[in-house]
Amino acid sequence: MSESNRKKQVKKAAIASVVGTSIEWYDFFLYGTMAALVFPQLFFPESSSYIGTLQAFTTLFVGFLARPIGAMIFGNYGDKIGRKATLVITLLLMGVSTTIIGLLPTYESMGVFASVLLVLLRFIQGIGVGGEWGGSVVLAIEWSSKKRRGLMGSMTQIGVPIGLLVSSAVVSLCIFLTGDNFVTWGWRIPFLISILLVIVALYIRLGIEESPQFTKMKKENRVAKQPVLEVIKRHPKEIILAALSRLSDQVPFYIFTTFIISYGVDHVNLDKQFLTNAVMLVSIAYLVFVPLSAHLSDKVGRKKMYLIGCMMSILFAIPYFYLFNTGLTALVILAIAISGIGPGIVYGPQAALIAENFPIHLRYSGASIAYQLASIIGGGVAPIISLYLLHQYGSAIPIGIYIMACCAISLLAVAKLKDGSGQNLQEGVDNSTENVTA
Repeated sequence: MSESNRKKQVKKAAIASVVGTSIEWYDFFLYGTMAALVFPQLFFPESSSYIGTLQAFTTLFVGFLARPIGAMIFGNYGDKIGRKATLVITLLLMGVSTTIIGLLPTYESMGVFASVLLVLLRFIQGIGVGGEWGGSVVLAIEWSSKKRRGLMGSMTQIGVPIGLLVSSAVVSLCIFLTGDNFVTWGWRIPFLISILLVIVALYIRLGIEESPQFTKMKKENRVAKQPVLEVIKRHPKEIILAALSRLSDQVPFYIFTTFIISYGVDHVNLDKQFLTNAVMLVSIAYLVFVPLSAHLSDKVGRKKMYLIGCMMSILFAIPYFYLFNTGLTALVILAIAISGIGPGIVYGPQAALIAENFPIHLRYSGASIAYQLASIIGGGVAPIISLYLLHQYGSAIPIGIYIMACCAISLLAVAKLKDGSGQNLQEGVDNSTENVTA
């Protein structure tokens, strides 16, 4: 392939990573926002406010529980049949399940069966997003040069704040336009919009060529027969450490974007539309600091950027709640805006850091499983644990301590991982095999 054609494919891979993951995360975060705003009264109306919110957050956790399963299913296919084909399937799975949620009858018309269907569709959402991240990251960095791998990997990471920003904006607009009808039918509109977004992303994703490294490996007949089993057997340390490294972004992010909405409405008496709008500031912070920190990680290393991000989150965890609890508009906005900086700095170099710790024939499976395993121990339980701590102690300070502890664990895990910035990606059948120019 000529250099000009290679550069075109790099651009296409970057655009596809941003657009595709943005839409998948739009779907995923949309559910989290609705779980905080309307799902307790729509699908669990017979429960108390606390139990109803707990039940809604539990259905939210179901999606996180499914993500490692999706990682294993699609990681297996991604390492055997290719990155591109697998990513098309995950995109369709996510979009269709989200659209169906928008058509779902509520408890009032179907009783408990409506709640069961909601949980099932959330599980399917988790399967889809579980296979999406690893493929998108691997395809992007395998097209990239080694000098810009951190930045290229962050194109997938940028999809997270864009997805949150768009979902929050759409929900806020629907609240404004539908008013009191938002709880009855207005909440459905953001879910139904998903199918249109998927069509756009599908068109873009179909225009990418397969990763040159995977194509080369397949021609040489070096594809693993059982990628998932092999990566679990040969790289358990990397999987566990990479999963623990994600606590420093997963836990703060889902507390500051999902739990905080119900906390602000129920305990600080803030307006739900104000909070939905304010949470967009976390996305804006991510849009700035994710690519910036990823770019810097190509210069100074992934671990140094991780250290900076974790320390910022540790130092701000408790002051965040003091500012938020004042209920003063300016201080609440300040707290929310700053809360995205530390996790954003961590999240930027994370994609490349994780992918660089696995050889090419197991990279999709290994990176996906490691990344999505953190969804169970980190993001998925963070709102539930936060709600429990608040209910148990009547204060948000224990939640701040919880954030600090998770960031400390991440720092210890990252210290044990390989920093592959500036190095050739691993290729072959084990860690000692030949290198390939990225």
